[in-house]
Amino acid sequence: MRPALLALALVLPLAGQGLPARNPITVSAAVSLTDALTTIASAHAKDGGRTIRFNFGASNVLARQIVAGAPVDVFISADDAQMDVVAAANLVLDGSRVNLLGNQLAVVVPNDRPRTLKGMREIADPAFKRIAIGDPAAVPAGVYAKEYLQKEGLWTAVESRIVPTGSVRAALAAVESGAADAAIVYRTDARVALRATVAWVVPVAAGPRIVYPAAIVRTSANQEEARRFLEVLRGGHARGVFETAGFTVLSSAAGRDE
Repeated sequence: MRPALLALALVLPLAGQGLPARNPITVSAAVSLTDALTTIASAHAKDGGRTIRFNFGASNVLARQIVAGAPVDVFISADDAQMDVVAAANLVLDGSRVNLLGNQLAVVVPNDRPRTLKGMREIADPAFKRIAIGDPAAVPAGVYAKEYLQKEGLWTAVESRIVPTGSVRAALAAVESGAADAAIVYRTDARVALRATVAWVVPVAAGPRIVYPAAIVRTSANQEEARRFLEVLRGGHARGVFETAGFTVLSSAAGRDE
């Protein structure tokens, strides 16, 4: 597996013809948000909103890019720690940070080796020779996974079989390719898997608190458009998209339905 997932830039064009050209805003977002954000931005563009250029990747990589001066308007991280990295560099616009979404961990296995777990303790079964997770030293999904395994007293038992990857989607890909016998990913990633089956979903009450904070980057040259897109993400249409994808919506804009 590659040590890091290369960021994916996706530009969604404005709908219609003859519209004046406007610079897109750039949103750096956790790769687990790829499908939901692409859907939301497409609808936003059709409604006449600003074109969105997405930079999807592991949150730790995105945070480093922003601190290094990457021209980003909005950052959506898969955990508080990486947003705190950006905030510590004085790059989060005051008053713009909001806890947008929640998620859950899930264990997935290859489709050709389907299995249902009765609980996380079964991940210690020797049959799981290679267990893919995001790099627990940096990638939020991996940090969450290690935290949960430690809480359950399982980390020591499985540590030698852990395959760290550059992102949560890379961990999912390891299972789908057959390179890993299991992966611990987000529930939302499991839902979009094509060649992996969910074996176990960690209950919210038992698992780590998974939060996706969003904020406007202080150096953004498009702060008003960035603010509007954050409002869209907290509106009624976005809520439906996020919930269909399996996220828990933590924040909504009062009285707004985009």
